[in-house]
Amino acid sequence: MKYIVVLGDGMADYAVDEFGGNTILDVANKPNMDYMASHGELGMVKTVADGMKPGSDVANLSVMGYDTKKCYSGRSPLEAASIGVELKDTDVTFRTNLVTLSDEENYEDKTMVDYSAGEITTEEARELMKTINDELHTDVCTFYPGVSYRHLLVWDKGSTNVKLTPPHDISDKKIARYLPGGDGAEQLLAMMKKSVGILAKHPVNKKRIAEGKRPATSIWPWGEGTKPSLENFEKKFGMRGSVISAVDLIKGIAILAGMESIDVEGANGNFDTNYKGKADAAFKALTQDGSDFVYIHLEGPDECGHRGEAKNKKYAVEMIDEKIIGYLKNKLEKANIEYKMMILPDHPTPISLKTHVSDPIPYIIYNSAKEENTGKAYSEKNAEATGRYIEQGYKLMAHFLDKE
Repeated sequence: MKYIVVLGDGMADYAVDEFGGNTILDVANKPNMDYMASHGELGMVKTVADGMKPGSDVANLSVMGYDTKKCYSGRSPLEAASIGVELKDTDVTFRTNLVTLSDEENYEDKTMVDYSAGEITTEEARELMKTINDELHTDVCTFYPGVSYRHLLVWDKGSTNVKLTPPHDISDKKIARYLPGGDGAEQLLAMMKKSVGILAKHPVNKKRIAEGKRPATSIWPWGEGTKPSLENFEKKFGMRGSVISAVDLIKGIAILAGMESIDVEGANGNFDTNYKGKADAAFKALTQDGSDFVYIHLEGPDECGHRGEAKNKKYAVEMIDEKIIGYLKNKLEKANIEYKMMILPDHPTPISLKTHVSDPIPYIIYNSAKEENTGKAYSEKNAEATGRYIEQGYKLMAHFLDKE
C-alpha cells in the first residue's frame, strides 16, 4: 500500500458572489475528487488548534501529524531550514517579504498594494536581497534570500515578544495600524523605512517598472520564531516519506522531519505551476525511489485566494484534480499498485476575505482496495453533512496511515 496526500493550500472557501453564492469546491469541475469523495471517507477536520494563528505553518504541521501545541516554534525557522540556514539557540528568525507599498512620502501613510511585489522572480529577488543585506546587516542581523518574495532575517539574541502582521492579511489596507510593536520594534521599523530608499534606486526595480511590473518597494518582517525541533516522520509513523512543494515553508518542514524534499523544475508556488512535473515526481518517489508516503503541496489556490481571484482559484482546483489526482490515479491503477489518497486543504483562504481563517476544512480519504459508496461530491457542505469531525487535526495522519 502506498500513501499519498494531495494538499491544495487554501482550497476551501466561503460563498463566492461571482459564482452565485457557491464555494469554489461547489463549482469547480473536479471529477476525480468527487469520485474519491463518493467512494471513500468524507469529513471535516480542525487543522488549526484553538489559540493558534491560521497560518500554513500551523495547518500543514497538523496535517502531517504534528501537535503544534507541543512542537511549534514559529514559521520563519521552518523556512530557514529549507534554504540551509543553520540556527543557533540564541537566534530569532523573521520571514521577510518583498512587498509593494503605495508611494506616499511618509511611510506610515502607505497602503499594502501587493504582499508579493508582483510575484517577483527568485532571480530578481536574490539581487535585491543581496543589496538589502549589504546595506542593512549588522553584527546581529543578517538577511538571506529565499524563493520569489519570501526571504529571511536572522537576529541573534533577538526577541519573539513582538507584534507583527503577515502582509497578506492587510492587502489594500493602510499599514499604519500594522507596523511592528513590542521588543525590537523600533529597529525593525527603521530597517523597513531604510529599505524603501535602497530598493527605489535598484536596477532590478527600475527594470520592472519599465516593463510595467510592480516593483519591490519595501521589506516586511513577520512570522517570528526560534530554532525548531520535529520528531522524525519515519520514526513516528514507520514510513519513509517524501515531500513535493515549491514553497520554502513546506520544504523546511520536510527537512526537519527527516523526509526527502523533492524539487521539481517549473514548480513556482502559483496556479500556473508544473502540475505534471509534480505528479511525475510523486510517482517516481513511490515506485522507484523507495518512498511509502508522498505529500504533494500545491500553493496555487491559496495565492489566488489572497489576491481575490475567484476564476484562477477555480482553475487551480481543476488542475489539481486533473493533473495531480487523476493522473496519479490512472498511473497507479495501471501499475496495479494499491494506494490510499488523502485530499484536503490546510485551511480556508476565502476570496471574500483574502486571508486565512481557522475554520475546519473538508477532507477525503480514498482507499483503492476498499471502495465505499457514499454518493457525496467533495464540498464543504457535503463534508459537514456527514457528521464526521476530527477536532484534533494532528490525529488525522495516524488515521490515514492506519497507525491509530
